[in-house]
Amino acid sequence: MSGILYVTGTPIGNLSDLSPRAVQTLESVDFIAAEDTRVTLKLLNHFGIKKPMVSYFEHNKRERGEIICNRIESGENCAIVTDAGMPCISDPGEDLIKLCGERGIKTVVIPGPSAVISALAVSGLDTGRFTFEGFLSVNKKSRNEHLQSLKNERRTMIFYEAPHKLPSTLRDLYSTFGERRLSIVRELTKIHEEVIRTTTKYAAENLADQSLKGEFVLVLEGAPQKNEEELTLEYAVDTARKLIENGTKPTEAAKQASVITGFRKNEIYRELL
Repeated sequence: MSGILYVTGTPIGNLSDLSPRAVQTLESVDFIAAEDTRVTLKLLNHFGIKKPMVSYFEHNKRERGEIICNRIESGENCAIVTDAGMPCISDPGEDLIKLCGERGIKTVVIPGPSAVISALAVSGLDTGRFTFEGFLSVNKKSRNEHLQSLKNERRTMIFYEAPHKLPSTLRDLYSTFGERRLSIVRELTKIHEEVIRTTTKYAAENLADQSLKGEFVLVLEGAPQKNEEELTLEYAVDTARKLIENGTKPTEAAKQASVITGFRKNEIYRELL
């Protein structure tokens, strides 16, 4: 009889946030698939849990995914964990879940802390509708295309960011979105947890000096409601031209401008020519 994969949330900083159900799950499974076995070992030691582990991360996920599924199909139960938070959210565990789905393996979620939701909750921005955008690309062209596609996004936007990339990201947010409310949430649940409620302008001009340390979640205010008459074809074409200036091909620029403004791609492309 096939076993079960338990998708198990782990603390994002404070070890006390590991739920009793998660502890029970980690104690009862046959083995644990961990993003970094060294990090998970510290967690297990803290709770006095001794379990065999296999590493499962971005660069071995294809090979290890098959091995993990084979073991589960042979009757073993497995818990997948990430270094911090919920597996599968900006995490290679997403691929293991897909593989389990393809092979008919049962998955059970053991909810735990999430940096996305925790940061949104303390951001002071609208929480009714939001979009999680993960990490921005280090590739300048891809990063710009990603940000440009969000210029008229009305929902609150949430980004993950590493400390060494924070300065350039703060500048890019101001350059792309103009002045908007921004909450910089750092070191969630840790001793130096801090919520900086500011604006993109102030952050770009005063906080992009590498003085902020830690792991960050950026929560950005959505675009203000536009009157329908403001969304003209001229505006759509201008949006496409700006994308082209940043290296986007005309056909792709017309497509992205169409998504942003609602005008037809062919209509925008014709005006570009």
